Amino acid sequence: MISRKRSKRKSSGGLYTASRKKRKSELGSVPTTTKLGEVKRRLSRVLGGNVKTRNVQTNVLNLFDGKTYVKATIKNVTENSANKNFIRQNILTKGAIVETDKGKAKITSRPGQTGSLNGILIK
Repeated sequence: MISRKRSKRKSSGGLYTASRKKRKSELGSVPTTTKLGEVKRRLSRVLGGNVKTRNVQTNVLNLFDGKTYVKATIKNVTENSANKNFIRQNILTKGAIVETDKGKAKITSRPGQTGSLNGILIK
């Protein structure tokens, strides 16, 4: 289980005394590495009973061209400042630069956290 709880160890190496058990609200999850491909989404329940839509795969981008948003299809990932290996694996993250049918675009949304993928056209 992935937990977002405070560490059991102090900076000195000693143990904190446990005041209580784990809580469901402190659970974490594995990062969603959104890949380039046919659109696949996964719903996950989050704190407060809310639902988070995660993009598992996508090839559609809401592209802002300066005045309006238009739908564009992604061809491949050209740059990714988060990790150079994401380029080869075609993994989409915020800040990644992708090649679309309308031109190059920079992704401005977090595809693993939201159900939509937004980007800005690079001139």
